[in-house]
Amino acid sequence: MSIACEFDYVKPTSWKAALEALGKEGAWALAGGSDLIAWLRDGAVQPEVVVDLKGLPGWSGIEKDGSALRLAGGTTFAEVLENEAVKKAAPVLWEAAGMVASVGVRNRATVAGNVCSAVPCCDAGPALLVHGAVMEVRTKSGKKEIPIEQWFKGPRKTALPKGAIVAGIRLPAGGGKQGGAFAKLKRYRGEDLAQASVAARVDGRGNWRIALGSVGPVPYLAERTAAVLKGCKAPDEKLLAKAAEVAEEEARPITDIRASETYRRLMVGVMVKRAAALAAKRLAGEGPEYGLNCMEEEAE
Repeated sequence: MSIACEFDYVKPTSWKAALEALGKEGAWALAGGSDLIAWLRDGAVQPEVVVDLKGLPGWSGIEKDGSALRLAGGTTFAEVLENEAVKKAAPVLWEAAGMVASVGVRNRATVAGNVCSAVPCCDAGPALLVHGAVMEVRTKSGKKEIPIEQWFKGPRKTALPKGAIVAGIRLPAGGGKQGGAFAKLKRYRGEDLAQASVAARVDGRGNWRIALGSVGPVPYLAERTAAVLKGCKAPDEKLLAKAAEVAEEEARPITDIRASETYRRLMVGVMVKRAAALAAKRLAGEGPEYGLNCMEEEAE
C-alpha cells in the first residue's frame, strides 16, 4: 500500500535547525522510521513535514558517560546487540533487543524511537524501566532529563515536550552483580508484537525491579510484585507463585485482536515466575546466556 498523503521532507545537519523544524505545526520526527512509515502507510498520521534526524551530529553510537552507559538518540537495536558493554551493563535491554521484530527492522528501528512511539507493547519500555534509564532531551530552551518512570503518559503519549528531541538514553552502570530476563509472549515464532511482556532484574542485595508491557495503557513497573521478592536472591517455588499471583492483580490488560484480557492476565503470572526464576539463576551464575526468550524455551 502506498503512502497517500503529501508532506515536505527536511534533513537538518544541526540541532538548532532540527529543533526549529520540529517546532512547526504538523512536523513529525523521523529516526529509524519503522513506526512512522507504517503509520503513514495506514493513514494513521498525516504530517505536513517529516524531519529526518539522521544527519544530526552525534546522532548514533554507544559510549561510556562517567559511571553510566549512554545510547545516542539514533542508536538502533542492532547496534545494541553488537555492543558487549550494553550486554554487561544492561543485559535485560540487550536480551529484549534480540526479540524486536526481525533483523531488517532491528537494523533500522531505534531504541529511543521505540519508546517515543509509546505503544503499550513496545519491547524497549519494560527493559529500560528495570534498568532505571534516563531520557536525555533537547529543547529550544536547553537540555533536560526525564526518568523513564515518568516517560509514558498513555498510548502513543510521552513526557517529551512538543518539538523536542531525545538526544540520548543514559543507563546507570549500577555496579555489582545482577541477573535479569526478558520474557515476550507472542502468537507464533518470528516477527510479532507482544501479547504480553515481562522484564525482571535483581541485584546482589536482592533488590528487584519487575516491569510489564502490553498489559496496560503503558509499560510500567510492577512495584507490588517486586516487593514480594525483595531481599530474596534465590526465590523458591512458593515465593515465585506469590509473586505471580500479585503480578496478575497488578496487570491491567484489555481484550484485542492479539489476546483476551483473561489470557493476558493469567500469562503474566506465568511469565513473572519464569523471568524471575531465570534472573535469579543468572545472578548466581548458573543460568543460560542472555538471548533466550523463556516463553519459547519452555514450550519446546
